[in-house]
Parts: sequence; C-alpha cells; structure tokens
Amino acid sequence: MQYLMIICHDDSFAPSEGLVNEIAAWDKEMAGRGIRKCGNPLRPPSEAMTVRVREGNTVLKNGPFAESRDQMAAYELIECESFEEAVNVASTHPMAKAATIEVRPIWTALVR
Repeated sequence: MQYLMIICHDDSFAPSEGLVNEIAAWDKEMAGRGIRKCGNPLRPPSEAMTVRVREGNTVLKNGPFAESRDQMAAYELIECESFEEAVNVASTHPMAKAATIEVRPIWTALVR
C-alpha cells in the first residue's frame, strides 16, 4: 500500500549541510529497498497558489491553503506492507528529528 509522508516545519527552519546529506542517504537507502517511490522538497509557501472553483467561478488565492505556523515543506511517496511499517519508515527519516512528518494512506479505491 502507498503512503504519503507530509513533512512540515516552520519558517525559522534552515537545513544544515549535514542534514541534507542524511536525507540524500535516506532517499538512496529507501529507494534501494523499493520503499521510496518519489519525493522532493517544496518551494516556499509564498510561491503557492490556492485554486478553488465555486459556482463555476475560479477563485485564486496567493499562498498556501491554510495559514499555520507549520507549512508543508516536502513530501515522500512510499510503499509499505502496513501502516505500522510506514510509520516506522517515517521515524527513520532525518527530518523526523528536525520537523513534523504526517503519514497518510493513499486512498487506492479512487485511483484509476
């Protein structure tokens, strides 16, 4: 089953070179094990655009959907045998020590 790891941190966060290297090593290890499918850091929330269509009208808003101290900063799509394994994999990600990681199952019933 696939899971999305949503990695969030606040605006004060700045990754060290060591952390970036740890993340690259984690990416390589998880890809080698067939767990990591894809993932990337995201550009800052200030570069986001929220899109809604209401009553046939497209409504655009600069910035992220929710205003919060913590913002989505990166994502990882992983494939694991169980939710427990996915949570365990997330706990080994270097960002788990520096930020917050939400693990969410992909709703495969809707995937075509």
